[in-house]
Formats: sequence, C-alpha cells, structure tokens
Amino acid sequence: MMQSEGGVENMHLRLTDTHAHLGDPVFDADRPEVIRRAREAGVGTIVLVGETLADARRNLALAGEHPCLKPAAGLYPEFADMEGAEHLLAFIREHQHRLCAIGEVGLDFRLDQEEADRELQRLVFRRFIELAAELNLPLNVHSRSAGRQAVALLLETGAKRVQLHAFDGKYSAALPAVEAGYFFSVPPSIVRSRQKQKLVKLLPLACLLVESDSPVLGPDPARRNEPANVALAVQAIAEIKGINRAEVAEAVRENTRRLYGDL
Repeated sequence: MMQSEGGVENMHLRLTDTHAHLGDPVFDADRPEVIRRAREAGVGTIVLVGETLADARRNLALAGEHPCLKPAAGLYPEFADMEGAEHLLAFIREHQHRLCAIGEVGLDFRLDQEEADRELQRLVFRRFIELAAELNLPLNVHSRSAGRQAVALLLETGAKRVQLHAFDGKYSAALPAVEAGYFFSVPPSIVRSRQKQKLVKLLPLACLLVESDSPVLGPDPARRNEPANVALAVQAIAEIKGINRAEVAEAVRENTRRLYGDL
C-alpha cells in the first residue's frame, strides 16, 4: 500500500507504540537493536503488554533496563481462570505505581466456542475492569471476534480509560465505544487489511492511537513485526483520511497523552 519514509524525517514523529510484546523470546537476540530501529523510525516510547504473570514480571524487568519501555500487566483470554486472575490482580496492586496500564485483557470468542468458557472470560475481564477503575489505570483491551460483547461489558461496568487494540469489528460495533470516548489503536497490518482500512476511514482521528502488536500484525505476515513499523500505520491513516502525516502524528500523540498521561 505504501512505503515507509526516510529515517531522519521519521525521527521527528515522536510516536508511542501503545501495544507491543517486546518481551517475547523472539526479540531476545536483538532487543536493543529493535529499540534503536524504533527510535530511528520516530517511536520514542513502547507500551509493553503482557499475557501472563510471567510476562508481567518480565515487562517490569525490561522497563528497568530500557527507560523507553513502559510496562503493563494483564491476562490474555486464552489463559482466563479465576485463580490466575487473582494472582495477576495481586501483582498489579503491588506494582501499580510502576505500571502504565492493565493489559492485555479482554475477550476472544474465536478461542472459545462454548458459552461456559465465554462466560468465564467475561467474569475475568470484569475483575480487571473493576481494578482499572479502582487504580485509575488505562485498560489495553483484546476483543477478537468479540468486539460488540467487549464494548458492551466495558460500557456496562462504566469503564472510562480504554484502548481497544487491533479492533476487528465493523464501525457499527465500534460506534458505542467512540461515543464513550474510548480509543482504537491501529497496527501496521492496516496496509493489508481491508477491514482496518474501512474502520479507520470512518473512525474520528480524535480516537486513534498506533500500535505494532509486535511480533505479529506487521505489514508482511511472514516476517517478524517490530515497533518501528508503527510509522507505516501513521502513513496509512494519513492516506486513508486524505491528510498529511504530520497531522496524524500530532493527533495520535495528543490522543496517547489523553489516555496514558505523560509516559
């Protein structure tokens, strides 16, 4: 769809990758180089989301080594169970002042077809929504094949600070979240996803963030994705909306600040 622009120009973008799994072992061999390439592409800050308690601990450790990494902690729907949730809830309480968000948490109905399993996902998600409200932390939300249901639960529980990452639903499913002031983060896979292109065309610029979801959701599904590629998401948004890249970058910076504060 498009080519990335030059590194020198990109460095002025000052973007935040709002959803990345940089603690994944696939980055163990070259993580400092990945961070350097991100910085050269204009990505100054990276939110590290987690799927398990082990991820949460690793995210804290990595953030201690690299100041540009901002740790989050969450329980991926695939691992939803009440005992695991309670351990993570306790971890979040203990480390709340070091965490920038709770995530990723949410629903994934592609993983579970049985209603009992889906209800367990809802119960676990609800616990994290409640804790986020108590601690005034943003929620970094996964909602694959469950966009309407995730939004409905967030609205039902009065969630305020919400990021819907890589939302895979239609605009009609997203609209109640837009009206509630939630944010939608756009991954580099927008360059090859008609669904995301259609969604971004309709979503207001004032509710958009950018993310990489590294190591997945890159411009080429056969290659490892990196935070540097969020510059491609900015370029794609600009082209879809018919505005210049600098305007998009300014908007997503402001939107990130509104949700996360000063990271």
